[in-house]
Amino acid sequence: MSIATIEVNELASLAAKGSIDLIDVRTPVEYETARSQYAKLFPLDSLDPQAIATQRTTPADQPLYLICKMGGRSMKACEQFVAAGITNVVNVTGGTDAWVAAGHPSVHGERKVMALDRQMRITAGLLVLVGVLLSLKFSWAIWIAGFIGAGLVFSGVTDTCGMVAVLAKMPWNRPKGPCGPGG
Repeated sequence: MSIATIEVNELASLAAKGSIDLIDVRTPVEYETARSQYAKLFPLDSLDPQAIATQRTTPADQPLYLICKMGGRSMKACEQFVAAGITNVVNVTGGTDAWVAAGHPSVHGERKVMALDRQMRITAGLLVLVGVLLSLKFSWAIWIAGFIGAGLVFSGVTDTCGMVAVLAKMPWNRPKGPCGPGG
């Protein structure tokens, strides 16, 4: 089954005409940084399609729109909904980045955080560099670079990323307040 998609301009037009259910599947910190004013946070790592379906504000025959940073994680979320038997889901192409860039109604927080995909690239690159440099003194250290390379290949083939899952749980990627750093 193919997942339906919608462009941010079309979604904004629908939202202006009436109520929509827009589910943001990014991390709490990403959501805190910038989001569509219509979005409700349900992070991908703890997504429960059945629970979300019971909390809808629109009738069940209306689509659920899913959004993330650029469209990749929300597509995975759509697949989870379909697997749970909820097929009236639509992926927002371009994600929150496109929504904000188009000037649609948004909420911007004071906190700025580096995107998880960028954190992953920096971490992977740093680990490869350290592995190569250490291998000049210790031959076994080249396996660090090899392990990261294999992980990146696995990530590309399966469209999953364990490093991003770990980075999302780091203190700097947690919301401030009672449940996070600084609270």
